[in-house]
Amino acid sequence: MKTIDELLADGVSGKRVFVRADLNVPLADGTITDDGRIRAVLPTVKALADAGAKVVVASHLGRPKGAPDPAFSLLPAAERLGELLGAPVAFAQDTVGPAAHDAVDGLQPGQVAVIENLRFNPGETSKDDTERGEFADRLAALADVYVGDGFGAVHRKHASVYDLPARLPHYAGYLIATEVGVLKKLTEDVKRPYVVALGGAKVSDKLAVIDQLLGKADRLLIGGGMAYTFLKAKGYEVGISLLQEDQVPVVTEYLERAEKQGVELLLPVDVVVSREFPDLKTKAPTENTVVDADKIPADQEGLDIGPRTRELYASKLADAETVFWNGPMGVFEHPDYAEGTKAVAQALVGSKGFTVVGGGDSAAAVRTLGFDENAFGHISTGGGASLEYLEGKTLPGLAALED
Repeated sequence: MKTIDELLADGVSGKRVFVRADLNVPLADGTITDDGRIRAVLPTVKALADAGAKVVVASHLGRPKGAPDPAFSLLPAAERLGELLGAPVAFAQDTVGPAAHDAVDGLQPGQVAVIENLRFNPGETSKDDTERGEFADRLAALADVYVGDGFGAVHRKHASVYDLPARLPHYAGYLIATEVGVLKKLTEDVKRPYVVALGGAKVSDKLAVIDQLLGKADRLLIGGGMAYTFLKAKGYEVGISLLQEDQVPVVTEYLERAEKQGVELLLPVDVVVSREFPDLKTKAPTENTVVDADKIPADQEGLDIGPRTRELYASKLADAETVFWNGPMGVFEHPDYAEGTKAVAQALVGSKGFTVVGGGDSAAAVRTLGFDENAFGHISTGGGASLEYLEGKTLPGLAALED
């Protein structure tokens, strides 16, 4: 795929450059709680603006129902982008209507505008090729060139990700080029030992990537809510812990495959349990205990990996040359259940190998728990996109930039 450096070499002064970013930041009462994704697109936006382009930034945020919804407005993200750029950013209150055209027409070379949430238009996410194409046509009218830099959305066959690049000269931004380079290090000529730590709530979200990694990784460390389906497959009582009973047969097969293929698939040996889920708003202290993983009381739920598991997992990460981590080890948003996730993050910080934090909740945990982002080899902006790449899937947004 052609990169932004090639575009800049050809010259962009005065051209309208459409940057498909990922500004899908978490909001609490209209306030951004993690601006990592905005900061990730800064190098691309700044390089284009410095070269004299008229930069039109577009993104989705959340899952509105194909119509305007103030709760999902990109205005806070546009304001934060302006703060980080140190320059005013125009904001259009629609996607392809009069406000968007006025904002773009009003740009001078080197200036930036953000248009409203793309998902406020049903054409963005439509499964109908014609409807998506019509929206892409209207977006194309706002620009002369397309730069794809929203890695967190490249696994979606959406108008601004898949259809729009076909209508304009297209290039990969710095973020996408970096993300793809990192993922190639995880799939081609991998330095070993290769250790993968997987957590998060649902084992069903990770089955396909586990299937692929059983033939590639040397060790798989399992934590988070998904671990309890594995423990159930071992015949253990998991109490009222998060469980996907229908996935137990598949997980049982994976445990058998791992043993046959010589892949270490490690499960928690102890867990932190409680009778009730913690209040994540007040973060009030909870009553909890540590029990062996095969002795979870029937009326309690596992909310974090225990201290012996933390030590075990840290030891299994210590000599790794390559590490991929996706998904927290417990309910890290509450201080009583953050120690497992902290332990994995700290092990990556202390590693001499190439460490990748696979976006989503893992990236949020790193920032929430106060770790220096520069201490990791790479923090991805796209958890779902990273997983689908590792699953071996063709990602529509990358395919659109390659032709």
